[in-house]
Amino acid sequence: MSVTVLGHRPRAEGRDSAKRVAVSLFAGAGGLDVAGELAGFETYAAVELDPTARETLLANDHWFGRLNEDVLFEDIVTLDPTKLLDAADLNAGEVDLVHGGPPCTPFSKSGYWLAYKRAGKDPKASLLDNYVEAVQAIRPRAFLMENVFGLAYNNHNRLIFERFKRAIRSAGYSFDSNVILAADYGVPQLRQRLFCVGVRSDLLDIPPDLWRFDWPEESHDGPHERRSDRNGARTPHVTTSEALADLTEAQNPFEPEELVTGTYAAELSEIPPGENYLYFTKRRGHRRPRFEWRSRYWSFLLKLHPDRPSPTIQGQPGPWVGPFHWDGRRLRVAEVKRLMTFPDDFVVIGNRRSQQLQLGNAVPPLMGRVLLDRVAAELDRLEVPLAVHA
Repeated sequence: MSVTVLGHRPRAEGRDSAKRVAVSLFAGAGGLDVAGELAGFETYAAVELDPTARETLLANDHWFGRLNEDVLFEDIVTLDPTKLLDAADLNAGEVDLVHGGPPCTPFSKSGYWLAYKRAGKDPKASLLDNYVEAVQAIRPRAFLMENVFGLAYNNHNRLIFERFKRAIRSAGYSFDSNVILAADYGVPQLRQRLFCVGVRSDLLDIPPDLWRFDWPEESHDGPHERRSDRNGARTPHVTTSEALADLTEAQNPFEPEELVTGTYAAELSEIPPGENYLYFTKRRGHRRPRFEWRSRYWSFLLKLHPDRPSPTIQGQPGPWVGPFHWDGRRLRVAEVKRLMTFPDDFVVIGNRRSQQLQLGNAVPPLMGRVLLDRVAAELDRLEVPLAVHA
């Protein structure tokens, strides 16, 4: 089976007249920016609060030739969109695409145990409002927003999500959304995320409330917890062993942080590939039960299985939260990049913890490209010309 690996992209000098103009909000390590470059969008300016992630963006000038310190802004809460446009030599309405994923912690399942999150009182939830404000000021032809699929749950998040939809529509955009499993598009990871897409209403050929995005058809298929049937005509999900198979020792060197020691090291070494802490429970028939049934998060002591896609790669896993390698060690950065479909030549700045945070919080570039190819196609269908300026 062929495995898609995003390769090196030579740096382009100057304005590429064949590319559309993008502005990146909550850019992180640049997963959507890599996707955009491959789908024909060039990032002209970005907003990212984390200083190490900004260093990562600047270190990858072979991917992001337009980005420099003058067009990298720190905080969307205090952002003046006019200054961003001026720094990038753009005018409102000239940008083809604004994309980004506001921090997902207020809406994720892992935050539900916190009472103030369940009550919808997490101040970070207001970053969705900041996203809308930036879109309203920049007036791009289209937008794409990514978040955890929990934002669309019919619980306390529903009010926040509905407010976001109303605000986007009031800003003059159509709106459509979908929960997507990355593995269904060739990403070797069972990562579910919510994507929201819209086009500026004055560009549409139908009323904005009737517009629907042409979501890409799944290219792959495989088992998943929410799936009751399979499509045998599609390619099977890409497995972790397929994704990691051709990494050389030079590309994937030993990392001191991969060694597992401490409280549960012995248990981790015994757990079979694809299993988690439940292996050490009475219900599973273990002779020396170590844990109660369903007493921990599912990802606790979770190991990859070489013949399955990876579970979701997290940005801030605890010391015993997986996925761990099936060999009983922590994943190396090169392996995480492969499971996230970042190019092998992509540089991630920072210590091991920071690299995990940047990669785990990113949109897998392969997933992003599939969606942004469709955004570009929709703009072409509407005969929206590329932004042209000196």
